[in-house]
Formats: sequence, C-alpha cells, structure tokens
Amino acid sequence: MAVPKRKTSKSKKNSRRSHHGVSVASLSVCPQCGQKKKPHTVCEECGYYKGKEVIQVESE
Repeated sequence: MAVPKRKTSKSKKNSRRSHHGVSVASLSVCPQCGQKKKPHTVCEECGYYKGKEVIQVESE
C-alpha cells in the first residue's frame, strides 16, 4: 500500500482545494411580476413559467 513520504503542506493542500468554494446563485427577473427568481424555474410569486401559468399561487 502506498504511503506518503512527507506531510502535505498547508499551501499544497489549500491549492488543491481552491476549486471547492461556493459561488453565489445566479438570479433572473420574472417577466410577469418582476420578482427575482432562479433561472429555468417557476416563479414562486406569480406561478408563471415561460409566459404560461403553471401553478396557482394564493395571494395573501
């Protein structure tokens, strides 16, 4: 079984993990109501997707 000869340094370990960061989720604007929403999803405020009503949303 292979065993490392030397301890992995902090800089080598952190350089390897440089791509593990979490990025901010992108948002788009709903053309119906103008609220921000995730792209390619139904708007939670009005229930529309691609100009068609997909779900009925109860207004408070």
